[in-house]
Amino acid sequence: MRQKSVVVLESNEELRRELKEALESAGGFRVEYEGDDGERGLEEIRRIRPDVAIVGMFLKGRDGSGVIRAMKKEEGNGKILATGIGKDALIEKAMGEGADYYLVKPFSMEGALEQIEELTKEQETKGRVTEYASAKRKPQTVDEKISDIFMAIGIPPHIKGYGYLREGIKTTVAKPYIINNVTKGLYPSIAEKFGTTPSKVERAIRHAIEVAWNRGRVEAINAIFGTRIYLGTEKPTNSEFIALVADKLILENMI
Repeated sequence: MRQKSVVVLESNEELRRELKEALESAGGFRVEYEGDDGERGLEEIRRIRPDVAIVGMFLKGRDGSGVIRAMKKEEGNGKILATGIGKDALIEKAMGEGADYYLVKPFSMEGALEQIEELTKEQETKGRVTEYASAKRKPQTVDEKISDIFMAIGIPPHIKGYGYLREGIKTTVAKPYIINNVTKGLYPSIAEKFGTTPSKVERAIRHAIEVAWNRGRVEAINAIFGTRIYLGTEKPTNSEFIALVADKLILENMI
């Protein structure tokens, strides 16, 4: 089996070393270049054309956002796994520039490897949508099915809205009528479970949906639901998206 090529750009020398060792020990990966300079790293990425580039947000020369932005303008640069602190503005910037995933520091090597393997799997199947549609791995639970949909359309699990949105969909699958009373029924029930407020639930879910749309995954979304539901930058409301996913699960006899 061909080893996947990886470029690691990270300002923290110890973390850079740990990533390199973990990848090469796991088998199936080969670190072609590692360094802490964004400008030099981008040159190497253009030369190597890696399967995956791990890009820290704080680099010398050119920061992580600049590297990601430059990579997305060119073809054949592979998947991008951004890493950095868990600050919403930084996460949104990385994802907005085109990162395929964002790992919040500190993270475990096991978790990093799992995500890198997931990203390279997407490449092999020409995108997560193809993998989802092919049904090679048939999820057995509602949670797994929802997670697959979220991954396919680009909703990352590290943002608060991920959990709220998943809970909202599960509740709507179990109680379809609740979608007609989102403000006074669904949001309060989610807020109670997570120990927060309905207004924060609403905002976090809206943000999660916006993240997916900002990543330009509209075609992926339309492919998953089997019809051209949305065009361009058109976004659904929270209740529309929840109802759409819940209806899909109900129709697929996931309950």
